[in-house]
Amino acid sequence: MNIYEISSLLEKVRAANPLVHNITNVVVTNFTANGLLAIGASPVMAYAHEEAADMAKIAGALVLNMGTLTEKEVQSMLIAGRSANEHGVPVIFDPVGVGATPYRTETAKKLLKELNISIIRGNAAEIANAAGQAWKIKGVDAGEAQGNTTELAGKAAKELGTIAVITGKQDVVSDGVSTYTIKNGHPYLTKVTGAGCLLTSVIGAFSAVEKDPVKAAVAALVVYGTAAEMAAEATNDKGPGTFQIEFLNSLFNITASDIEKLGAFEKVSE
Repeated sequence: MNIYEISSLLEKVRAANPLVHNITNVVVTNFTANGLLAIGASPVMAYAHEEAADMAKIAGALVLNMGTLTEKEVQSMLIAGRSANEHGVPVIFDPVGVGATPYRTETAKKLLKELNISIIRGNAAEIANAAGQAWKIKGVDAGEAQGNTTELAGKAAKELGTIAVITGKQDVVSDGVSTYTIKNGHPYLTKVTGAGCLLTSVIGAFSAVEKDPVKAAVAALVVYGTAAEMAAEATNDKGPGTFQIEFLNSLFNITASDIEKLGAFEKVSE
């Protein structure tokens, strides 16, 4: 994969305007919708049992996010996920806070067991706990890094039978054989609630136009991280509030030239 493929995939997202069906958490709904619109996708949040399957089957991608769990929402995820699987729609899973409570852990296991998940995206603690490895977690935040995240991503991909995406100071994408690291981004992303959740949905948008989930994930991470760097520079470190607004602008305005100039990723194994 090269940098020109990444900028090409961004243009595909903008041209296709894919429908991304999100069953996400109440904290991030507005930011997720605005971020998807900015990048060129079409967001929908459909939770009702009565329409979850119908919406999932016409979407370009389905994003399942465990941020604010309720049993009714879990059932919606299962209904939508089964429909997406049946109709060949990629399912992107964000196991927010898995490992923090038994309920979250059991819910993640249930979704991973019963659905065909194309990509799982989380911080190191979430991916480790989803894959059955102990890793400290505080609420929905990762604890201090306890190991090699590149190695963890590969192991998690093999264990879970999906593409593992770990985000942090360095992002990692692995299918258990090929592994990429992405070094774009900015610390302000950790100060904006929902930045990770929006990223998962942006991965969904790229998955809607690219059948190779590794390529879709790498492209989404590079574009997202580059936009964050652009936003931080444009706001001159004024703080996360100003950054959040400018970040949406950067997702909207980012060009192929920006990506080709600032994109930083490499393949580290095959």
